[in-house]
Amino acid sequence: MYEVAIVIFLLVCVALVALILVQQGKGAGMGASFGQGASQTVFGSVGSGNFLTRSTWFLILLFFAICLLIGWMQKSAHETNTSDFSNIGAGAAQTEQADQKAPAAPSTDAPATDAPVAGGSESSGTDAPAK
Repeated sequence: MYEVAIVIFLLVCVALVALILVQQGKGAGMGASFGQGASQTVFGSVGSGNFLTRSTWFLILLFFAICLLIGWMQKSAHETNTSDFSNIGAGAAQTEQADQKAPAAPSTDAPATDAPVAGGSESSGTDAPAK
């Protein structure tokens, strides 16, 4: 449905641009009022402006309606996607509770790193000189 709305939206945009470019500017009104442009228009000197104006307004309203529809569809799609991930925090809390229930590993007094021991020897905890 979203793709269909986008295609219709693009067609309305192209039609709106074409319709606006076809219309005459306000400066052409003086020449058309004396009959200089009436024979060259399809709808006559007065009918052309009225038809094009109404068509433009119709396309403008359609443009805004489709914009609102596409925005609403994106918002509802975003809410659907975020609701799938709304339980992520709850899953992490359950994992943390499971970790707390698990028996702890026995601790050793041996250092976890290969850092030198306080006695100065790197290989053992005795004061024997290193070879």
